[in-house]
Amino acid sequence: MTDSDYARICKALGDGIRIKIFNILKKDKLTAYKILGKFDITQPTLSYHMRILTQSGLINAQKDGRWTYYSIDQTALEDFLDFLKS
Repeated sequence: MTDSDYARICKALGDGIRIKIFNILKKDKLTAYKILGKFDITQPTLSYHMRILTQSGLINAQKDGRWTYYSIDQTALEDFLDFLKS
């Protein structure tokens, strides 16, 4: 990962809603519909936050039919944690 990659992750985690989404995804792979049910926000707002998280590389988006499943990219997370520890 480059410094720009780390900066994108920091920016992605620099919002309370995105931190909560990350914490939810630590437990399980979920669809946007299930994530949305845990917040009092609109679907376009969730899409905005999910786009930032996926563009950071920290969250994976996997299409399965009409659903998109979101999960944490464990490799990116481990690289980011190594960066923070160094």
